[in-house]
Amino acid sequence: MDSSSRSMCNLTQVFHFSSGNPRIEETRGVMHLFSNDAHSSHLPVERKPLLCVLRVPNHMTYADFCQFCGSFVQHILEMRIVRNVGMEDCYSILIRFDEQKAADTFHKHFNGRSFSSLEEETCNVLFAADVHYTSSIEHTQSIPASSTEQPFCPVCLERLDQDTSGILTTICNHSFHCSCISKWTDSSCPVCRYCQQQPGNSTCSICQSPENLWMCVICGFVGCGRYKEAHATRHWKETQHCYALELETRRVWDYAGDNYVHRLIQSKTDGKLVELNHHCNHDSDGCCSCECGTDSGFSEAILNSKVEAIVNEYNELLTSQLEDQKMYFESLLQEVEEEIERETKEAVEKALCQNPRLMKLKVRLDKCIEEKKFLDDINDNLTSNKEIWEAKILEIKEREKKALKMKDEKILELEEQIATLMASIET
Repeated sequence: MDSSSRSMCNLTQVFHFSSGNPRIEETRGVMHLFSNDAHSSHLPVERKPLLCVLRVPNHMTYADFCQFCGSFVQHILEMRIVRNVGMEDCYSILIRFDEQKAADTFHKHFNGRSFSSLEEETCNVLFAADVHYTSSIEHTQSIPASSTEQPFCPVCLERLDQDTSGILTTICNHSFHCSCISKWTDSSCPVCRYCQQQPGNSTCSICQSPENLWMCVICGFVGCGRYKEAHATRHWKETQHCYALELETRRVWDYAGDNYVHRLIQSKTDGKLVELNHHCNHDSDGCCSCECGTDSGFSEAILNSKVEAIVNEYNELLTSQLEDQKMYFESLLQEVEEEIERETKEAVEKALCQNPRLMKLKVRLDKCIEEKKFLDDINDNLTSNKEIWEAKILEIKEREKKALKMKDEKILELEEQIATLMASIET
């Protein structure tokens, strides 16, 4: 190794990374990144228009990152999402620019900048010295689509050309135009639905076994299957929560019906959705055991009716399960309330029995409570009597007003009669 190679090794950091769906094919490699010198503002001399954004949080989707660096998308030739070894809560992005000036400007603009005003994570941008792919592990015998060249974008069906538009390769090795993937707000891949937010290592809640795990879709209990200690089955028998999700295959099992509740599952071979328990083999002599050979319009009508029946079935299952869940939790809540009330009463009685002074205070408190209740009753009676007497007083006042009015009218009438009599006498 010459002196220049040794100096480059001293100035770079080594990061091991991987990409691809671990169930299908996983590609591993090593990237050498120039170190950021906090005491120097000079950029690396041997830098290339290749950058790496380290430790991007998992909750940030591809569309979010494209929007974050939207002003530089037109200068980006390729972006590749990789997963750093030992960092499960974040991922990294390798970005290749069309010119060195754009890469330098991107580094100056985004290095140390927060992804958003509501987050503490900052954008850590480093220049990449070199990237090597060390191995490729295939978990199936078939060759996945990600290992072959993809000349067309799966979204817009246009040719993937770096000169016309930037290309983004997801963590599962599917390539898209940056403009197309920026409209995809989900964190999963639009082709295989592989999600970059992988769940953590789960274990059985009782025996801590990490294998053959099932999660209750009603309350979230995680237990091992019947091939281990069967804690998931025991949970169903105790709570009657009959639906459980297998964490490895994402399939839902119905303990009551003793079968899977859905018709479509994800194939382990290529990650596509296939029909569960489909027995039509399409022999060379022709398909005669299913609706494949019937008229297309009739087949479509049958398919629509099946889909509608499945939707209705799922709605009924969901409604019944929610009702059962409501009754179950209401009964648990009632039991807890009764238990708390009983324990409180027992604790008060126990405390009173242990302390005679508290007993005397309790007797005095009960007496005061009874007196207060008696006074409250008297107050209520007085209040009601007050309203009655106020009504009677108003009635008497009205009666007096009427009597005074009649008296005044009588006096006026007598005065008129006297005046008439005096006039007659004078005459």
